[in-house]
Amino acid sequence: MTRDERRVVSPWNIANVLTVLRLALVPFFVVCLFLPGTGWRLAALAVFGVASITDHLDGELARRYGLITDFGKIADPIADKALTGAALVSLSILGELPWWVTVAILVREVGITLLRFVLLRHAVIPASYGGKVKTVLQIAAIVLYLLPGVPDPVRWVVMGAALVVTVGTGLDYVIRAARLRKVARRARGE
Repeated sequence: MTRDERRVVSPWNIANVLTVLRLALVPFFVVCLFLPGTGWRLAALAVFGVASITDHLDGELARRYGLITDFGKIADPIADKALTGAALVSLSILGELPWWVTVAILVREVGITLLRFVLLRHAVIPASYGGKVKTVLQIAAIVLYLLPGVPDPVRWVVMGAALVVTVGTGLDYVIRAARLRKVARRARGE
């Protein structure tokens, strides 16, 4: 295969199947979370855990085996935001997480996802190390809120760290996007 030939990757691959599975798990997670009792709470935690693992696994498989597709580029961030968004909104509805935290994180997540879609025609800004830290902190904070019996100060500290990193990486992404747009305009001679 020459440099100019492109390998066609089917959207029906294991990485994309895992992404779709993550999306499909979101309603089950929410139902389990709203059902009364510790058993259902632990079931919600288990579903969230499985869905979170697919987030790491689908990306790893796509990169390692060359399974990156346009569908995956679009569906993966949507699945990520659906899972964390559902968790944050549900915890706020249940009165366990202040709404302002949920709103701040969701505004950043939705804003950056929309910005990524706008930039797709110019280039893809790769995920930064900070973005990966953000994801880990968000998942850890949500797990601590889902897990019964965790002291509130522990939950607050981890969610606070997740919030700070989420906002900080959002600002970094906007700055990198502005620079990319400026470079693209120069390249077009504008």
